[in-house]
This record gives sequence, structure tokens and C-alpha cells, in this order.
Amino acid sequence: MNLKTRLEKHRAHLDRHLARLLPPEDAEPRTLHRAMRYSVLVGGKRFRPILCLETAAALGQQTPKLRGLEDLAGALEFIHTYSLIHDDLPALDNDDLRRGQPTCHKKFGEAIALLAGDALLTLAFEILARLRLPDARRRAQIIQELATAAGTRGGMLAGQVADLEAVGRKVSAQQIEAIHRAKTGALIRACVRCGALFAGARGPTLKHLSEYGEKLGLAFQIVDDLLDVRSSSERLGKPTGLDAARHKGTYPGVHGLEESEKIAAELVEEACSALKFLGEDGHVLQALARHLLSRTT
Repeated sequence: MNLKTRLEKHRAHLDRHLARLLPPEDAEPRTLHRAMRYSVLVGGKRFRPILCLETAAALGQQTPKLRGLEDLAGALEFIHTYSLIHDDLPALDNDDLRRGQPTCHKKFGEAIALLAGDALLTLAFEILARLRLPDARRRAQIIQELATAAGTRGGMLAGQVADLEAVGRKVSAQQIEAIHRAKTGALIRACVRCGALFAGARGPTLKHLSEYGEKLGLAFQIVDDLLDVRSSSERLGKPTGLDAARHKGTYPGVHGLEESEKIAAELVEEACSALKFLGEDGHVLQALARHLLSRTT
């Protein structure tokens, strides 16, 4: 099975599972549940939950064997979608489009959008708390991993604040790297680590996979920065060119386009090198990393 077919199969399966995990539209409070389902099910690459699934698979854990892995992947997508809803709000990025459709606050209003993001984050941790694992310690590790990745100590919230405070200011290469590692990279790294923890990884195995996730997360955001310059709103499903218009810190803004491409490519190769210990079992994770460099959405 080639990578494209594999990704499409993952996405179709995940979409069905996400729909099952979400509260039904006709359950009260209906408006909030409609907003949650709209934001999650309107589309998306599902890159983060797929990373989790493929990491566990590389370590010999397939979803038919451990159904709880699908729930973990769903929780990861809920945390990611919560962050997108909040990022799009007028107080932050003030975006009108996400995944090719009106953003949550444009369709349901700011108050419901804010609460929908809160509800998705809360639901994610409800799901994590009931994960079926052989021991409670492993479940606690996963919960701590994701809470840290979403939090203020080097996680998404820390990156978001740093990103806001950098608007209109000249940022250094070190500052932009720190912002990207936190705002985007922390959750991507956590997706890899959670898949590994679910599969029982520890020691050198977890260390190597953590390095893979860290390099991959930074490369992902650099490619996002490049797409904001080079792609179109129609292709991306969200407005482009806004980073420069808002005077936000980006890799192309600091390093230029060609150097940013070079850095992203080097990070991807470093990520792939971290997987050498897996041998052939790591080929899908390597393909996912290299796929980033050719993505157009």
C-alpha cells in the first residue's frame, strides 16, 4: 500500500471514529454540540492522530489489537481542533476560513466558538482518563504528556503567547525556533510519544522517537510558513499571506525562502535518521516525514 492510499484509509477510519466519540447533535446543549462536530468533522489532514497510530504500529501495536489506541488518536485530534478554534478567534488571528469552510466563530458566534474549543479540550481528557491500558501508570504518563504539550511550559499556550508578543517586532532565529517548537512542535512531538507510550516504549526507544517527533514538529511549522507565502487560499482552505500582513514572526521572514526550505529538509532527514533503530519497521514514519516537504495543503 502506497503512502497516499494509507493516509486516505487512516483518514476515513478516523473520521468515523471521531464522529462516534463526539456528542450527538441532538443532545443538549445542541448548539454547542453542533459547533464541536462542525469544527472536527468539516475536514482536516488528521496528521497528528495518524502519527500516533503509525508510531504504535512501528512498535508492533496495530489498532485491531488495541482498540483504545483509536480513542487516544481521537483525543489528539480534539486537542488540535480546540487550538484551531481558539487561534481563529478575533482576539487572536481573526480568521474567516478553516479547512475550506467558515471558522467556528463565523458560523456559531464568538461565545459558542470559545466554549466549543473548551469542550473539545475537556472531552479529550475525559477520553484519556478512560483509556484501556494494561496499567494505570502508562495512562497517567500519556495524560501528563498531553497536558504538558498543550500547556504553558514549552507547550502550545506558551508558543501562542510568544507568537502574539512577537507581532510587529524583529525576532531572532533563536526566538522564532522557540515559538515554533512550542506552538506547533510540542503537540506533534507528543503525538509520537503518546503512540510510543501506548505501545509500552521506554528508554532508548522513547528517546529516539522523541527526537523524531521534535524534528518533525519544527519542520512541519516551517513548511506551514512557506505555504503561507507560496500557496493559495483555495488550496490551503484558509487565508494565505496573512503572516506578513500581520507582521508575525516566520521562518521565511527571518531566514528567507530558500534557507527555510533547506532547514526544513535538514530537519526531516535528521528525523528520519533518529528512526534507524527501527529498521524496516520505521519506513512509514520516515515516509510521513519526507511527505511534509512536498505537501501543498
